[in-house]
Amino acid sequence: MPAQEPQRLTLELALALALEHNPQLRVAAAQREGAEAGVVTARAYPNPEMTTMVGPQFSRPNALTGPGARGLLQHHSIHQPIELPAVRAARLRTAQAGREGSLHALQEARLAVRAMVKQAFYQVLRRRNEIILASENLRLIEDLRRRIQVQVEVGEAARLELIRADAEVATARTFATSAQLRYTNALAYLRTVVGAPLGTNVELEGQLDTRQPLPALESLREEVAARHPALSLAKAEIQRAEGRLRTEQALRRPGLTAHSEYEHQPDLQFCRAGISVPLPLWNKREGPIGEAAAGLRQATALADLRRLEINASLERAYGLYEVATQ
Repeated sequence: MPAQEPQRLTLELALALALEHNPQLRVAAAQREGAEAGVVTARAYPNPEMTTMVGPQFSRPNALTGPGARGLLQHHSIHQPIELPAVRAARLRTAQAGREGSLHALQEARLAVRAMVKQAFYQVLRRRNEIILASENLRLIEDLRRRIQVQVEVGEAARLELIRADAEVATARTFATSAQLRYTNALAYLRTVVGAPLGTNVELEGQLDTRQPLPALESLREEVAARHPALSLAKAEIQRAEGRLRTEQALRRPGLTAHSEYEHQPDLQFCRAGISVPLPLWNKREGPIGEAAAGLRQATALADLRRLEINASLERAYGLYEVATQ
């Protein structure tokens, strides 16, 4: 049976496959679609409610007025909730902030997936080089062991030297097996982060990059603060929490409901219209307003925490890169 041709995989191809098949990106894209639908929901007006009641009317005879009218009784009514402009505007701003936040979340997911794919790709290259080094090391130690065996057989070296050489060979063989296992695990992780079905025989095309000069740490901090999608997402969450608070505050003012009715009786008919207003006597929405205010404080604190975590990660990665390249 002919050997299967290995599947060539470059870093660019791995990134393209991950952007197309990674489940994390599909989750973020679905969340963005949901946020777009949330804006449509926020723009929608409340629907009217129509009521129709029809039935026969029976009347008992009266000594003074004679027999009452008999016939079909009809009642039709329409109720239309009237939303206050402040409530609608606050709800729409909240939905728009959620839509903007979902866009930043999608960008953050793409950034995270690209980083995971690059790390996994170069990790596989590293493990592959470890296999080469381990195999070469094992070959040299086995060659040394054969020389020592010849010296022991001719009496030029003690048997203890051969025992030591056997131990070195066993250690080198174990290291070579461990390198192969680490390579297999790294390749499996690469398949996971890519998300696309890769063949069993995959061969990576690429080399470990040489040292790249880094800009100053302070300039990197400024660029991260201005462009990192996680910080933009945190700001959008603050705006969304502010919109929730404004919405709850606007809901303290009672909304209106317009009523229109038409009734037809066998002997008369009439129309009437009116407006109903709820009275905020017992429930003044202190609880929802307090929850929204606490949510705003939480979003602000999470944004500060996220900023500290990203700066700490940047400084740690910068320091590790400088130490590793020395």
